[in-house]
Amino acid sequence: MKKKLSGNTTGLKATQIRRIEDLYNYRIPSESIITPQVIESLCTLSFEISRQIGLLVNRSGKIIFVVIGDHKGIMLPDTSDYRTPPGRLKGLRYLHTHIKDEALTKDDLTDLALLRLDLIAAITVSDTGLAHQIHLATIFPNQSAKVPYQIHPPIAPDKLDINCLQLIASIETELSQVTGLHDVAPGIERAILISVTSSSVMNAEASITELKELARSSDIFVLDSVIQHRKKIDARFLLGRGKLEDLSILAMQKGATLIIFDQELNPSQIKSITDKVDLKVIDRTQLILDIFARRAQTREGKLQVELAQLKYMMPRLIKQNTALSRLAGGIGGRGPGETKLEVDRRRIRDKITRIEKGLKQVKKQRRLQKSKREKKGLPVISIIGYTNAGKSTLLNTLTKSKVLAESRLFATLDPSSRRMKFPKDTEVIITDTVGFIQDLPKELKVAFSATLEELESADLLLHVIDCSNPDYQTQIASVNNILEDLKINQIETINVLNKKDLINTDTMEGIIKETSGIPISAKKAATLQPLIDKMHASVLAPKPYTSH
Repeated sequence: MKKKLSGNTTGLKATQIRRIEDLYNYRIPSESIITPQVIESLCTLSFEISRQIGLLVNRSGKIIFVVIGDHKGIMLPDTSDYRTPPGRLKGLRYLHTHIKDEALTKDDLTDLALLRLDLIAAITVSDTGLAHQIHLATIFPNQSAKVPYQIHPPIAPDKLDINCLQLIASIETELSQVTGLHDVAPGIERAILISVTSSSVMNAEASITELKELARSSDIFVLDSVIQHRKKIDARFLLGRGKLEDLSILAMQKGATLIIFDQELNPSQIKSITDKVDLKVIDRTQLILDIFARRAQTREGKLQVELAQLKYMMPRLIKQNTALSRLAGGIGGRGPGETKLEVDRRRIRDKITRIEKGLKQVKKQRRLQKSKREKKGLPVISIIGYTNAGKSTLLNTLTKSKVLAESRLFATLDPSSRRMKFPKDTEVIITDTVGFIQDLPKELKVAFSATLEELESADLLLHVIDCSNPDYQTQIASVNNILEDLKINQIETINVLNKKDLINTDTMEGIIKETSGIPISAKKAATLQPLIDKMHASVLAPKPYTSH
């Protein structure tokens, strides 16, 4: 059975279509760029129909696509099934005709670079329908080069004595050397971060810095970051098409395997971008979901992650496209939320319903636990704050416990509770919570409501603030906004100014005055006494009745 043609066959005769389909019967020796017989057939047919005809050929010499264009160019078909590992080319060469005596066009060279083709060749067709010259270009991965490709001198059709496989092998050797410039363990993703924003330079830089920390938390090696300021965000690509091409070329030159957008991408943007960029593309939300999938330990945490991932994936499963193949596995698709892309929407809805029922059961169990605590009369103090502010470290120092505390975002996901005794044997329960973050994905706001509802039963909140972070004011605002969303901003809160040892005295005094906070170093128990005294006084003070 003959393979179908790609492109537009409108206006062609049935006999012409059959002859073009017959091109699939040719096989090109793997070491040859093209054979005289294929050149002759391509040029004859292209001259007859006055349209460009292209072939995509794999390394074994098999023609996998025959593509019909118009007199000016060709739209290449989807080749996402042919993955491009780091240090490797696509494994496909692109051979096509040019009706006029025209060298390789900008579009040709862009296709070569963005798709990482083995090579591209344009065969010019003379006025008599014969091959005139062959224009050849290959990838040039040198980072210092102004363009990522090398255009070779024109070749006569009877002078094709180039060993194709040797040429490809030499290019891939250079590509692997680019990849090897970075001391990255095998299997670790190498990413370029991109932020497309209309906000201020300061806000954009703070956000991309946080994205770097998120990437580090997911064990991603960050090669570079790019901020593009635009008055109006491109609805299709987010950034401009030209900038997208530049980004893809930068990724190739640096040996990147992944592009991470700081802004959330909608389904159509993911499809548009991944159609143009032969790399895995994810956004900030997927990255955060990946971190949560890695860190969740309890049944509740795993259910929450799965729910969030399914809700994120749901609109992106409307139809199969190249974007979907880039969403599966690895970063953005690991852990309990991992699901086959071909799962239909009905089954996903059913699964979401089951998970939501499971989380309702978790909420019921929490209410029982809360009821038991209230019977014992134990006050609850919840530690909140921006992610990586030092909440778990403070819990450990206050209670002499060993809750995981790392200097990375979202080190704590599952809430931890410990008991603490004040003087005069006053006992309280102190609970650590998941860190908050600016622009917390809506999927996570909903999914983690069961965890954050624990805060409703708190008698006191300790808002831990990393006062050494230059963007601490924005972080405070983000936490306060989430508290307001949860309708728990009426609970008494102590601002705890952590990492005071990292800033000078004058700056610290200004922050204390601004926030009415208590300065501490969470790692040093000797600095915590003023905070402990304040906590004790608050717990002992009579509380007006409130219904949470």
